[in-house]
Amino acid sequence: MSLIEKLTPEQEALIPVYREKWRAIALSTERIDREKAAEAVKISYVAIRKQEPEIIFCDSPYAGLKIVIQKQLKHRLNTEFHNQLLYQFRNELRSQVAWQLESQLMEQLVTVVLPDLTILEDILRVELKTQLQLITNLRSPWFKAQLYSSVCSWVDFYISVLNCSYNQLKWQALQSLLEYCNWILPYEKICIVCDRPLHLRFDNQNRLHAEGEPAIEFTDGYSLYSYHGVTLPEKYGKTHPQQWQSQWLLTEENAELRRVLIQGIGYARICQELQAIELDFWKKYTLLKINNDVDEEPIYLLKMTCPSTRFIHALRVPPNMNSAREAISWVNWGVDPEEFGVQT
Repeated sequence: MSLIEKLTPEQEALIPVYREKWRAIALSTERIDREKAAEAVKISYVAIRKQEPEIIFCDSPYAGLKIVIQKQLKHRLNTEFHNQLLYQFRNELRSQVAWQLESQLMEQLVTVVLPDLTILEDILRVELKTQLQLITNLRSPWFKAQLYSSVCSWVDFYISVLNCSYNQLKWQALQSLLEYCNWILPYEKICIVCDRPLHLRFDNQNRLHAEGEPAIEFTDGYSLYSYHGVTLPEKYGKTHPQQWQSQWLLTEENAELRRVLIQGIGYARICQELQAIELDFWKKYTLLKINNDVDEEPIYLLKMTCPSTRFIHALRVPPNMNSAREAISWVNWGVDPEEFGVQT
């Protein structure tokens, strides 16, 4: 087989097809087929030369970790399973295709196919894992479909489109796990298989996000609340941002959560509900200060009331502003408001 130095237009057009194929698999909320999932686990154990385990199904990652605690399972197989089924396979594949693909092209393909799916690791691994650790004080050694789908996207492209040689048994094992399972906890004699979430909700930047409902929700009720990628405690997450209370800012100690609350509530409502002090005004603009310990530094706001709708607009400005006119100039990138023909 000759060295592949450049993709044909037809091959290049298939890159997003494989990316979206594995992204859809990683984000699926369909119930897993337990028979197919069990078969995928058996194939995977065969691929790393292990005996078939007892397979236990659970409805959420939290339920899976409870099983780990109850059965006092040790992490004997997790590292071996990950290394043999993923890392060795990936290195083996890269060495196999290295002589078939020009090195620059291979690196280009990994860069093009991978990025969209690596976001899933941050969204679904880090946030959910962090919350599980806080609840159980136990590490979460899951084999995660969302993480490994990023690898499968370019592996699948190499095999299916570029016809590169590969280890059939390991590819079948890895592909089956991700297609028919969600997250698994592989141990020497037991393998715990977690069902997919019931709901996954994102904002337009692919960050976990929901307003007044869980961003991740499993069938057993285990949920994760998130606002534009920031994990929220249930007391905030289950309430729609329009109903968040400015008074919460006075007792919230976490700076990131205060920032989210400020973003969701809006400065205009915070001004009204926390009784901001008027420092200065200029025409339709007012410079305000909130003395309450809401943020890490005093909050100075430039407020404008629309004369027709009476709707209040408020924008945060640096705390070294001495007048409303100075604040307006800062908002207008240093241009004095008198230089504008029309005030906005």
